[in-house]
Amino acid sequence: MERSYLRLLARLLEEGNERQDRTGTGTRSLFGHQMRHDLREGFPLLTTKKVHFKSVVHELLWFVSGETHVGPLADAGVKIWNEWATAEQTARFGRAEGDLGPIYGHQWRNFGATRLADGSFARDGGDQLAGLVEGIRERPESRRHLVTGWNPQEANDVALPPCHTLFQFYVHDGRLSCQLYQRSADVFLGVPFNIASYALLTHMVAQVTGLAAGEFVHSFGDVHLYANHVEQAKMQLAREPRPFPTLHLDASVEDLFAFRFEHVRLEGYDPHPRIKAPVAV
Repeated sequence: MERSYLRLLARLLEEGNERQDRTGTGTRSLFGHQMRHDLREGFPLLTTKKVHFKSVVHELLWFVSGETHVGPLADAGVKIWNEWATAEQTARFGRAEGDLGPIYGHQWRNFGATRLADGSFARDGGDQLAGLVEGIRERPESRRHLVTGWNPQEANDVALPPCHTLFQFYVHDGRLSCQLYQRSADVFLGVPFNIASYALLTHMVAQVTGLAAGEFVHSFGDVHLYANHVEQAKMQLAREPRPFPTLHLDASVEDLFAFRFEHVRLEGYDPHPRIKAPVAV
């Protein structure tokens, strides 16, 4: 499974279109790509460089909780959203430092909520995650197990509108599979996190709906390698993948919203060393 990611890295180096971008960094970009990960073959946390799994778990639980302020992440020592939570960034949208506005957690748990006079939101929106779990339990054969992070009316109200925009679940033969559509994908820094995050979400939803994890299908719009990540990508491509680790979830957790960091454990993760690269903001 990791080789599919490495093939994408190589394809971007060889075939990527040189394009300017919002950050001014420049990219090698392709439009339209898909990878498939069979979750029965191990947990797809890349081994050709170390991926900080602690941050993956805390960020996903933060999304699932509906939270949009970086405070809980900071309390856990996770800094991956800090660049978009500065006073300068949030002031552009009339919010205090740390308040990211209607990003993933808001859209997943309070979609379409009424905006109040102070810029905050009432708790009257749709809880897409709760509806998803209920739908999978009651109508597993449905083709409507969807969650969207993209709200056109609020996409310009945040420093970074959702990049992973839509995901759908599919039940067959007692297994739960997930397909993600990602409109914009930073393949070196972001995509390894996205793969691990949605694989973890699939396992969590599967557990609370009485199913086993099936596949994670990752579909991309603009998938790109930043110009200042080229040498790092070449370094990663020179490394040989190692066996994937095994994910363990606390079997006592039966409610998606009851998962905590201590309920998630990896076994057998033996990656190559981390490769540092700058974040394009």
